[in-house]
Amino acid sequence: MKVGFIGLGIMGAPMAGHLQKAGHELFLHDLAPSLPAALLQGGAIACDSGRAVTEQVEVVILMVPDTPDVDAALFGPHGVAEGLQPGQLVVDMSSISPTATTDFAARINALGCLYLDAPVSGGSIGAQNAALTIMAGGPQEAFDRAQPLLALMGSTVTLIGTRNGDGQVCKAANQIIVGVTVQAVAEALVLAAKAGADPARVRQALLGGAASSMILENHGARMLAGDFEPGFRAELQQKDLNVALSAGRDLGVVLPLAATAESLYNALNARGRAKADHSAVVTVLEELAACQVKSTDEP
Repeated sequence: MKVGFIGLGIMGAPMAGHLQKAGHELFLHDLAPSLPAALLQGGAIACDSGRAVTEQVEVVILMVPDTPDVDAALFGPHGVAEGLQPGQLVVDMSSISPTATTDFAARINALGCLYLDAPVSGGSIGAQNAALTIMAGGPQEAFDRAQPLLALMGSTVTLIGTRNGDGQVCKAANQIIVGVTVQAVAEALVLAAKAGADPARVRQALLGGAASSMILENHGARMLAGDFEPGFRAELQQKDLNVALSAGRDLGVVLPLAATAESLYNALNARGRAKADHSAVVTVLEELAACQVKSTDEP
């Protein structure tokens, strides 16, 4: 299949790589100065606009950071919408506003094309390992056409509902749980450090009980090591929580834990750590408590 891919960052590049390895012909565009060399060496075609991508392909996939980026990629000058012909499929795998997604889908549908929102969870490691969790929203026909491609990028692919925006609602729910849990792990380790207990040994004990989780295991280890190389950037965690809070306001739903977590990630970003992994939120709590959880005494 001829597939367009717009957005080749830390997530998009490996995702597109899986499609290429499976034999699909790729047409690429990104706002970054250069496209991934490995994809170009593998035969992908560089295009100078979203419109140029769309004019060559059957399916267009977007993987960009935020709602305004999707809006610009679709409807900006020389955007995807300018190149669409009836019958084409647009798949947005970005994590953005559910409300905006509904509007974007209607505008694409008016051009005679299908639209699927299919945000992902799993971070850069999941993208590299084709192990993403993919949450789709849109018509069954759109999902059925996209599913063979999605299956190459994710280990779990679920059609949440047949309304556009359903996938984005699921991703917002996911990010509430992830963001709040990362914050909870950071709070627990800072409390242990401030009390004089070894945070590494506290984490080891907690992994054997009801508090055990993938986040305690993986992000807790990052906090102890002070390793904040981005798997999922703090600025994106803050953005996703803000998406959830905006959806809550639209629906009249109170999200107090999400609001607290969003404030902490916002504080982290304001301290110049927006590009760090979201587990770096522990550094904000360390600063407030005047202690560090970093430990070299792993049990």
